Amino acid sequence: MSSTQQPSVASAHVPASRTEGISAEALYEKCMALARNLWWSWQPDVVNIFRDLDPIRWRQLDHNPIALLKEFTPERLDARAQEMVLYSRINYAYRRLQEYLNATNTWGRTHAGVLGARPVAYFSAEFGVHESITIYSGGLGVLSGDHIKSASELGVPLVAVGLFYHQGYFKQYLDEHGYQREEYVDTLVENIPLEPARDAKGEPLTVTIDTRSGPIRAKVWQMQVGRVRLFLLDSNVEGNSPEDRELTSRLYGGDHRTRIRQELILGIGGVRALRAMDLFPGVLHLNEGHSAFAPLEAIRERMFEDGLSFEEAMRQVAQMTVFTTHTPVPAGHDRFDGGLVEEHLGPLRDALGISYDQLMGLGRVEPTNHEEPFCMTVLGLKLSRKANAVSALHGHVTRRMWAALWPWRSEEEIPIGHITNGVHIPSWLAWQMLQLYDRHFPADWQQRMGDPEVWRTVQEIDDGELWETHFTLKSLLLSFVRRRVSRQCRRRGESEEAVEAARTMFDPHVLTIGFARRFATYKRADLILTDLDRLAAILNNPQRPVQLIFAGKAHPADEPGKQLIQRIANLRHDPRFAGRITFIEDYDINVCRHLVQGVDLWLNNPRRPLEASGTSGQKVVLNGGLNLSVLDGWWAEAYDGRNGFAIGRGTTHVSEEETDRRDAENLYRVLEQEVIPMFYQRDRDGLPREWIQRMKDSISTLAWRFSSDRMVMDYTRLCYLPAAGGLSSQMP
Repeated sequence: MSSTQQPSVASAHVPASRTEGISAEALYEKCMALARNLWWSWQPDVVNIFRDLDPIRWRQLDHNPIALLKEFTPERLDARAQEMVLYSRINYAYRRLQEYLNATNTWGRTHAGVLGARPVAYFSAEFGVHESITIYSGGLGVLSGDHIKSASELGVPLVAVGLFYHQGYFKQYLDEHGYQREEYVDTLVENIPLEPARDAKGEPLTVTIDTRSGPIRAKVWQMQVGRVRLFLLDSNVEGNSPEDRELTSRLYGGDHRTRIRQELILGIGGVRALRAMDLFPGVLHLNEGHSAFAPLEAIRERMFEDGLSFEEAMRQVAQMTVFTTHTPVPAGHDRFDGGLVEEHLGPLRDALGISYDQLMGLGRVEPTNHEEPFCMTVLGLKLSRKANAVSALHGHVTRRMWAALWPWRSEEEIPIGHITNGVHIPSWLAWQMLQLYDRHFPADWQQRMGDPEVWRTVQEIDDGELWETHFTLKSLLLSFVRRRVSRQCRRRGESEEAVEAARTMFDPHVLTIGFARRFATYKRADLILTDLDRLAAILNNPQRPVQLIFAGKAHPADEPGKQLIQRIANLRHDPRFAGRITFIEDYDINVCRHLVQGVDLWLNNPRRPLEASGTSGQKVVLNGGLNLSVLDGWWAEAYDGRNGFAIGRGTTHVSEEETDRRDAENLYRVLEQEVIPMFYQRDRDGLPREWIQRMKDSISTLAWRFSSDRMVMDYTRLCYLPAAGGLSSQMP
């Protein structure tokens, strides 16, 4: 998976020859069965089986086991398995997968039984499960991937619905001027674990959505993520126009017409696909407004099948619908004009028996305001009875943002709660840290990751052992950075001196800060560049130097974001910052994994309160890194004064310019007066004792709180069970 994963381990007691009596073909089939369920992606021992088959090709193929196995014949795989003593490991992994899939003693079986007959249908426009499957762009997709992984681990009955993007999001590279360029690469479907979904009769499934301008067709793929089935709709089918065949080619590409047609496929097509497979969800969970057309189709179904009026069907469907909003930025909410809405939802509107004005009113804050466009978030809020933001602070922001939908209520009474995001621990925890925890935590700790008592055990770990583990991860990160940067230099045709400098850049003994996220301007990647002379003095202090690693993509249409990347990337030409600041191209799950596992300090400085939650800093916590962040999103409810560092006091000025100035000054002050002195203050053993204590405080107070297992359990108790007619509960 990454260079921070487990080194290969050959069992000394297993002979080099095959002893299990298994044929080469059967061995190959077992390996392929493992590769075709993405459960492998969060199992370090299974990852290492694939890597040990061919470490070089494993890295070159973006850690794709199916692509790797296709380069082997059964006979060659058999020979390699003998050479690397892999038989017992393969058989053990295969048995574990079967036991996992057939387990009945899960948390979900005990606590979410009502969902067994009518599962949750979780809709999202993107899913970031693994870097080899590029149907995600960033935080929203990775959150969706972590959500379904935890649903699988907990045994919560859930199916997921998304779109299959043949070219995914773009691959990023910087030209010789440091300017972001985009490259789109076709995915080889045969190299990813997809199979056609089948309808109730066993036939490959295709759905059709009628529009005023003609039908749109989509085939349905199925991908297995542990116990969860992920269904992906794909418009690249015969019978569609060339334009429509390209609809699902790229994530977040195209104009408003492309976007509404994608969302039509996701929402309406997704509900029709589930019905065609005889899946009858008890809950519709809409992850962002992209899928908000789904309840409209569910309403049509109830009217057609049960003879309900539109109003009664809407009431019943809204009762079973959960809506999660992630976007505190107005521009992040999809809006469409009336012409596009009528073109694409006209036939559905006819079936619902409602007028154009009624339909448009469902997507407007003011239903009778004919100048107001149709907003997908408004539709999602109106068609759900459980709505939530993704952190406590984001809940306040969201209630204020959408208060006009409930003018008769005070802001505190607006029916939007919050469930703070979390991360899937097995996906983001470095193998070295896993081994450390295994040695010191209770034997069953991996089944009790949400128990704070488990994580308090980190306080008992020897400081030297924890620091040595972190130093190992940091060294692996810097090796990865050198490889990537030297490759970037060579691709741009830079001098051999520049390539060689990249191969030797960065020192593991130096305080290393990471900043990686989407390069939207409100995230202020350049806040630390406000005073370049002051920054140069910080980075080049001879006794206490600092080095900075940046990564992230700007949307192809976001010119200010691209210029921000260019400014940071071109600092390599400034002698003050050469060898002190670098930019890693093509930020993805793999780059993120290396960074969050190896940095000393994670920097996050959005313009408060525009960070809905943020999860990258939560991944850092698991691996012993510390956060330095504005008190926004999850950090506003996580920081206690001893488990990381804060920029500012959680207030903002009415002037953005003044807010930026104050935050920059606070950032520099915290670095100069708190972070850097603490990191470099060493005892006679060379250990930064106060820093290590803060690492322990971070892990013990935050790891259990900000896991996706806790998040999914919260959704189950507070949203899914009430929506499915089970227990009722009050959302925070």
